[in-house]
Amino acid sequence: MPDNLANKIAAGEVVQRPASAVKELMENALDAGAEHIAVLVKGAGSDLIQVSDDGCGMGEEDAVVSFQRHATSKIRSLEDLETILTLGFRGEALASIAAIAQVTLTTSRKHDDHGTKVVINGGDLESVQPIAASAGTSVAVRNLFFNVPARRNFLKRPATELKHIIDTVQVMALSNPRVAFRLVHESNELIDVPSGRDLSQTEALARRLSNLLSLTTPSELIFVEESTSYLTVTGLLGRPDDHRRTRGQQFLFVNTRFVKHRYLEHAVLSAYEYLLPEGAYPLFVLFLDIDPRHVDVNVHPTKAEVKFDDEQGVYGMIRTITRKALRTAEMTPDFLSAMPAAGIALDLGGKEATSSGGSTRSSYETSRTPRHAAEPDKGDWMAAGVQSERLYDTGRLIASDTAGERIATDRPDASEDLLWQLHDTYVLTQIRSGLVIIDQQAAHERILYETARRSLEAGFGLSQQLLFPTTMDFTPGDYTLLEELMPDLKSLGFDIDLQGNRSVVIRGVPADIRAGDDRSILDSMLDQYKSFESIDNLTGKENLARSIARKSAVRAGTRLSHKEMRALIDQLFSCKMPYSSPDGRPTIVKLSVDELRKRFGQGS
Repeated sequence: MPDNLANKIAAGEVVQRPASAVKELMENALDAGAEHIAVLVKGAGSDLIQVSDDGCGMGEEDAVVSFQRHATSKIRSLEDLETILTLGFRGEALASIAAIAQVTLTTSRKHDDHGTKVVINGGDLESVQPIAASAGTSVAVRNLFFNVPARRNFLKRPATELKHIIDTVQVMALSNPRVAFRLVHESNELIDVPSGRDLSQTEALARRLSNLLSLTTPSELIFVEESTSYLTVTGLLGRPDDHRRTRGQQFLFVNTRFVKHRYLEHAVLSAYEYLLPEGAYPLFVLFLDIDPRHVDVNVHPTKAEVKFDDEQGVYGMIRTITRKALRTAEMTPDFLSAMPAAGIALDLGGKEATSSGGSTRSSYETSRTPRHAAEPDKGDWMAAGVQSERLYDTGRLIASDTAGERIATDRPDASEDLLWQLHDTYVLTQIRSGLVIIDQQAAHERILYETARRSLEAGFGLSQQLLFPTTMDFTPGDYTLLEELMPDLKSLGFDIDLQGNRSVVIRGVPADIRAGDDRSILDSMLDQYKSFESIDNLTGKENLARSIARKSAVRAGTRLSHKEMRALIDQLFSCKMPYSSPDGRPTIVKLSVDELRKRFGQGS
């Protein structure tokens, strides 16, 4: 097989997208001892990727040879494979990138009189010439995948590819807090973090985390440092009250290499047990230093996965170390508030049920100030496009089940409807043929999803103005995503201004956002959007509608008033597809009287 063809095949595994090329070039720069790394990108990486560093550089002979497959490999024997400490070790990256792009490499060493410029076109060496250059290396990759158009056609939208590049640079910057990083796209500076070499490792990491993730109180992070004969763990943990709704701010590094390892991530999550609400995830940046003989980094083409010879032992140590750090930081769990007792809330007479100690009035029954005074109050979480007062003034229910019968018979007073809430999660009501059970979260997601789709298609959604505008800072990747989604966000009812420098002013939110979620909804929705995009390949308006529905819906475990349960049923059966959530989960389960009789052994 010709070398050029072998390199193209290897590129299919090593260089999956522009971000892959950025990662490989940055790893080369770090292995070369760089203290400053600059990444210049055009066309979201398809037109140009240029990575420049101030590392050790190369001589002319090494510069030419570096494009040959495996020429730069650090592996000389089988024993070397068991003691890998560098980020790169196979020697495939430059050869693979050069095979599918037009590459110009400029490099020089400190003691050289001149540098070297090497030009490669689709794997073919075009020229080698001396050039004036400062110490270090610069690699410019133009027209990535120009000679493999099928691969280029599989790339996502430019905004998506740019987000992957931003995430890649961000991870590299976190893993090397003493190295300065800069990322520029189309003359827009997206990341610029200074070197932390004059700070301690902990201080440098805290500052880097604050710069990249826009943390307002980095001093409140919990420091971790523990060593055993087998493993050393250092890093920072977020406090439980600073949790997120997705895993987007969880970073695990093994010998400075960023890895995805759900088993070990679960070890950290389990240490936060009872400290986090359901569906929440902690922030953490943890560095695992381990003898390379106990970990295999050569199990994935992109080196994104590793295997340990004692994974259960590593899991136990991480969990124990994390628990100790949380306990030391006086994060003792409050079991009463973290795990409230579940029960049946029976509202038999339309009166609000109360428990000893106070009212059970829903936290969402808070008055808000809508933008349009002529509209009904949109502060209640059920104000999703239905005139709420009209629902409750009449005693007639318009919703019907699959058999065409009324969910409840006509009554002179709607408060007399037979409605119950089971475990603050399911709404139960009687129909003529039996019993209907509604999953309140899945049902509300369906309602909010269809409302969002209508707003996106119409280009206009009801908005409620905030009494005090909120200013938030976002990561470079999230800020770029916000810029892309701005037209659709306005259609949903968001009133936001992008201030530059990653700051956003929120003046209004969609009318159906729950009270108290003003600040968190935009951030949470972006996290969900990224999750849907990467896992379910959802894009555009469909992704946005599902994301806001998932993040705004009433959660399981939330006490609902009789009025809210009534509105939930009415609005659900006003939907086009009331019987499933946007992702296909059932919203309704119906038990017939005949089925109940059989369950109790009463026959038909």
